[in-house]
Amino acid sequence: MSDENASPDDTAKPKLPEGATTAAAWTNPDGGSLPYTAEARWMALRDDDEPVADIFSVSYLVDDAGPARPVTFVFNGGPGASSAYLHVGALGPRRVGFDERGMPLAPPTALVDNDESWLAFTDLVFVDPVGTGWSRIVKDEAAKGGGDKGDDKGKGGGEGRDPKAFFGVNKDLDSLTELMARWLSGHDRWASPVFVAGESYGGFRAAKLARLANERGIGLNGTILISPALEFALLDPSDYDVLPWVDLVPTMALAAHHHGRSRAFPSDATPGAVRQVAEDFATGPYATALIRGASMPAAERAEVVTRMADLLGLPEQVVDQHECRISMTRFARELLRDEGTVIGLYDATATGRDPFPDRDGMAWPDPTLSGIERVFNAGINARLRTELGVRTDREYHLLSMAVNKDWKIDFDQHALESQVGATDDLRYGMALNPHMKVFLTHGLYDMVTPYFASERIRNLLRLDEATAASLTVAHFAGGHMFYAWEDSRTAFRDAIAEFYAGALG
Repeated sequence: MSDENASPDDTAKPKLPEGATTAAAWTNPDGGSLPYTAEARWMALRDDDEPVADIFSVSYLVDDAGPARPVTFVFNGGPGASSAYLHVGALGPRRVGFDERGMPLAPPTALVDNDESWLAFTDLVFVDPVGTGWSRIVKDEAAKGGGDKGDDKGKGGGEGRDPKAFFGVNKDLDSLTELMARWLSGHDRWASPVFVAGESYGGFRAAKLARLANERGIGLNGTILISPALEFALLDPSDYDVLPWVDLVPTMALAAHHHGRSRAFPSDATPGAVRQVAEDFATGPYATALIRGASMPAAERAEVVTRMADLLGLPEQVVDQHECRISMTRFARELLRDEGTVIGLYDATATGRDPFPDRDGMAWPDPTLSGIERVFNAGINARLRTELGVRTDREYHLLSMAVNKDWKIDFDQHALESQVGATDDLRYGMALNPHMKVFLTHGLYDMVTPYFASERIRNLLRLDEATAASLTVAHFAGGHMFYAWEDSRTAFRDAIAEFYAGALG
């Protein structure tokens, strides 16, 4: 196997950490043993043969499987999130322990064998984008005020390199495609079927790569979008928008019913029945009310307010006061306010105490994202350092808010050309490579990237019959990381195994 880190003058370059290679075996649910090799290593990203960043990944390669075995490149989102969530949460051979509904267990965090690992049907490469995990930008001496600034022409000039250059839409994608291509070369896997899987902003990445990877010579057999954020315009709604508010209503209605607060359904109503009614209301009377605003007759508006309050389990006064625009943070606090309890933004079935009920704004820890940070941080460090034997003094950046804050649109566009999204790239990629299959999935109780946003977008893709047959859409009980739920993780694994079989057939 060739060393993709090699360079003729490596002795003059900053040295990468050593990494580690470990032999192990995964025991599948039927009791069979699958030997594999785990490679934890860094790859140097270069510009004009100068190292500009090093990117960390962990590969799980089934022994003696041959080039016909698929390989899947996996990344999370943020921006600023490492791959730890999918790595030790759902896909890898070892995962962190949760209760059956995805809630954290008491510390310390325990790693357990993952019966639902995708290693059963694909090799896996978990990638930490630059600035996350153990991936870092190489500091430039000129940027720090040292070195010979006169010799730095073409690499940032006398001012040195931009230390945040990789924190942008295009540069991030470039680094991922470079890693994919060099990994395939270094492992002699260009003859293998290739898949990409991304969660949240990682789903945005994966949708973009449906086009970009093909254009750069990497043919994809499948693209898997997990709780994706496909269009930026839907992430920051204003009082003048319609679609983001529409997309959120079905999830909130499901949450209200789950917590026994819905006045629109009996307690034994199925989630499917709640979804159908809520979606019809959201795209019908509710959307009309948002569009018409003050021009809507008072009696019609009152009907919408009452109906929405019943669906969401909120007082009519709250819905009326906020002009039917109920944000996820307001809903998280208002639904169970009388109990002093808040619900999760990323999983609206989860609950936690509100330590500051008398304060305005979101002053409480989210019981989903905040509650699991300790679990995944301990889990990924135990997996990498203890079980795989990686030795490094670097801190593992599970979720870097500094990277998130510095993220930028790094391509030229007019001030009035504000639409940034990945849906067009997905459509383009499906047309460019009609053999590529796409799997789109959400957790039904996720308010951050609500399932109905992708459902609505799916219905606007204008796909011909053959292309539409290449798209699989399936949603599961749970939140943003629905795979933390035991039943959903199993159902997800089964659906994905069937998806791979179809994509390779």
